[in-house]
This record gives sequence, C-alpha cells and structure tokens, in this order.
Amino acid sequence: MPVQAHAEEFRSPGSGANAATGILLSHGFTGSPKSMRPFGEHLAAEGYGVAVPRLPGHGTQWREMNNTRWQDWYAVLDNEFERLRKEHDRVFLAGLSMGGCLVLRLAEQRGEDVAGLILVNPSVRTDDKRLVVLPLLQRMVPSFPGIANDIKKPGIDEGAYDRMPLRALHSLSQLWQVTRDDLAKVTQPVLLFRSTVDHVVEPSSGRAILASISSRDVTETLLEDSYHVATLDNDAPRIFADTTAFIDRVGAHA
Repeated sequence: MPVQAHAEEFRSPGSGANAATGILLSHGFTGSPKSMRPFGEHLAAEGYGVAVPRLPGHGTQWREMNNTRWQDWYAVLDNEFERLRKEHDRVFLAGLSMGGCLVLRLAEQRGEDVAGLILVNPSVRTDDKRLVVLPLLQRMVPSFPGIANDIKKPGIDEGAYDRMPLRALHSLSQLWQVTRDDLAKVTQPVLLFRSTVDHVVEPSSGRAILASISSRDVTETLLEDSYHVATLDNDAPRIFADTTAFIDRVGAHA
C-alpha cells in the first residue's frame, strides 16, 4: 500500500552535546508522522537523536488500518525504542493522543530504561457511551466519520484519515484498558500538556493518568490556545521549548 507523501517517517541521529539523548515520538490514531514532524525537527535541531516512525495502517488509507491492531502499533515503537537505546545513553518518549497511550504502555513495560515521558493530550479512555456497543458494531460497520483536524490555528491540515476505522478503534479501546490497569507502574518523570478545549479527548483521560501514575516528578501544563492536535497548533512553540527544558533538566539530574 503506497504511503502518502506527508506521512513519511523522520529520523535524525543527533549531534553535539545532546547526541547522548534519544527521543521517540508517536503520532495518534488515524494520523501520521506529519502531526509530530515539526516537534521532531525542533528536537533534532537541538542536537537530540530523534525518531518519528509511522504506525502500521496509518498514512495510507483507512481500510488498511482496520487490518491492524494495537499490538502492531506498539511493536513498531518497541523496536524503535530498542534501536534508540543502543545508540543513545538515555531515551525519552513523547506521544500525541493515542501516541501518548502507546508510550505510557511502553514506559510500563520498559521501566527504568525510559528516561521520561512527554504527553500531549494523551488518551486512555473516553466518556462517549456509544462505545459500549463497539464490540458488536465493529463487526457490522467498517467506519464512522473521522475526527481529523481538531486544530484552532487556521489553514492547518494534520493529514489524518477522514474516516474512523471501527475495528481499529475497538483495538484502541483494548489498549486503553490494559494501559490504565498498569498506570501505577509508571514511575518516570512526566510532562503532560493538556488543551483546555479539546474536541477529541476528554479531560478525564488526563485526570486518570495523573491520579494513577506513581511518578514523583510530574508537571501538567494547560494549553489555552490550541485544540487537540496541539503539536501543530498555536501552542506548539511552547510545547517544543518546555520539552527541551524538561529533557535537559531530567537528563542533567540523571
């Protein structure tokens, strides 16, 4: 299946004093590396080693995504993390939306191998009662209208699908559950960004994470001028700058 031009992966080996640190960034559900590329490019310009992989079923067309499951998405990040560990002294994880859930799961499984987490509007649950019937519905209906481009800044396109594949969404709900069950295993420093207006992920996700993780070093930053895809929105420069400061602080302490 051909990969869309905007969905190409991004990697940088790192250079200078910051090359000892690697950062793995994960995009969200139905999205692609496009939503995280400016973030990754900023970090690469700072000299960090960076990887922004494309998750299976993403960046092609939505029907292909229905043939993938959360374990497939996780496996790509796990493999990329292992590569970064071999090339850098420490590795941080960053994720947007579902990407935030995936990197939380990776932190739960990898423990002290993860130096810290940067979460942007992470999703680990939903308040939408319609998902109660999802296990049955996903067998009969292939997709719903999409949730792309929840961005306040005019003229920005994240390049996500215009349809929401329901079999993949059902698998995402299973990822939410296993991740929530193990949130207490998260002990790494956490920087969590949450948009005050988000039409995709409800505030209950952020609250569930902060209430359940065991991390002692936790910072929550509210974004007043962005919607869900904040990495492409008005608050992106703040996310980038605060992330750099967080990585420098945590890395220096380590």
